Amino acid sequence: MNAIDIGINQDDRITIAEGLKRLLADSYTLYLQTHNFHWNVTGPQFRELHLMFEEHYTELATAVDEIAERIRTLDVVAPGTYKAFAALSSIDEVEGVPGASDMVGILTRGHEQVVKTCRDVLGAAQQANDESTAALVSDRMRVHEKTAWMLRALHQ
Repeated sequence: MNAIDIGINQDDRITIAEGLKRLLADSYTLYLQTHNFHWNVTGPQFRELHLMFEEHYTELATAVDEIAERIRTLDVVAPGTYKAFAALSSIDEVEGVPGASDMVGILTRGHEQVVKTCRDVLGAAQQANDESTAALVSDRMRVHEKTAWMLRALHQ
């Protein structure tokens, strides 16, 4: 295979890909939490939260694929194991099954953390004039900001 020549030097590609790996790990961890909460939520808001969590984890499943493919486009190997994701993620694992209200709070903080990770990656992409990564990360940031807002609205 020929060497990659997309107008982004190797050091910048690696820096951006390392940030994307963290974003992938955060997104996958949030996906797992959301799916777990979808399966295990109970209480008066069961139906609403069950359906909302399904929408969220379905969207995240598509997102992790897009992020991993961007890492590969930059000619870097994408992580794909629980061990790698645990080492890279800024989102903590949840022990046990929290109550519905706690689930909403945990997921809100998770989406807010993904926004922060996006901001870090966005800066590196912009500095390297990597518009493709910047667009992907900007789109991800917008989704997570909106989702966090919607989750916060459940507590008001």
